[in-house]
Amino acid sequence: MGIKFEGVVFSLIFLGCALFVNAQDTSLVPAIITFGDSTVDVGNNDYVATIFKADYPPYGRDFANHKPTGRFCNGKLATDITAETLGFTTYAPAYLSPQASGKNLLIGANFASAGSGYDEKTAALSHAIPLSQQLEYYKEYQGKLIKVAGDSKAKSILKDALYIAGFGSSDFVQNYYVNPFINKLYTPDQYSSYLVGIFSNFVQELYGLGARKIGATSLPPLGCIPATITLFGFHQNGCVSRLNSDAQGFNNKLNAAASKLKKQLPGLKLVIFDIYKPLFDLVQSPSKSGFAEARKGCCGTGTIETTSLLCNPKSIGTCSNATQYVFWDSVHPSEAANQVLADALIVQGIELIS
Repeated sequence: MGIKFEGVVFSLIFLGCALFVNAQDTSLVPAIITFGDSTVDVGNNDYVATIFKADYPPYGRDFANHKPTGRFCNGKLATDITAETLGFTTYAPAYLSPQASGKNLLIGANFASAGSGYDEKTAALSHAIPLSQQLEYYKEYQGKLIKVAGDSKAKSILKDALYIAGFGSSDFVQNYYVNPFINKLYTPDQYSSYLVGIFSNFVQELYGLGARKIGATSLPPLGCIPATITLFGFHQNGCVSRLNSDAQGFNNKLNAAASKLKKQLPGLKLVIFDIYKPLFDLVQSPSKSGFAEARKGCCGTGTIETTSLLCNPKSIGTCSNATQYVFWDSVHPSEAANQVLADALIVQGIELIS
């Protein structure tokens, strides 16, 4: 599959570094700790009473062992690919899974939950794990890490770990746009300010708990997601410009808040990963990067497939070759698209691992 040359070069350079360092039994960062929604959930929702689950085929069909893992993808997430590039040979476990114990905790933990958001009400709508609870689990994790590694080593791991936050899409798509109690009271701009305020508090709390290297994802082009085109596009051909404009407005506020936080908190490295542009470019010109289809997901009919509602073992028309598709279901990128996003993340996040 063709992908952007610069991203490949940087990825190869860093992969080379990572493999060299890994030969000495370490990686570029000691651990990866993740908070977020379905874009970064690696299986926590398997253990939660929610409709948002990906623990059945065809999810995971192109992953190791070809089995579902709880990832909302046919294979690897962008964060999985990033972990490999940084030198990890295994992935930090979903915190609620049985794997999240003992020495497995030394390389981090994943607290993300599909359907969650910065807004606590977003998670409540789908019974996902809210941000506040993800933070509580992180505090619990710190205690477990001390028992496994000892106080001094645990502090070192937590200080040098890479922290990833992937929130925001669910706040808009599953809450704001469909919830008249919010969208009649607040403009998208006002709601963005509310969410970014929560983001700032979250970063400050993480900083207080020892985090120093934090990467947070921007919103993607919300108006280019197959499900939102179906729901809000009124059968138009292109992306829904209103939603993309909202996403860009949020991203501008997020970047401004990050700049302010870096000035306020000594020693903080904070990067906002721009996933808007690389995904927008893929959707606008899929063939440039080796894709054939950017309008509908591989799994399903091109309407609103996500979770068992439509993307399930009996889905008619699930494509045979997901590498040709930008989207796996009607909301989430395919592994092939995640590779393009991961290349962009590595280039943007150099200061977090240097």
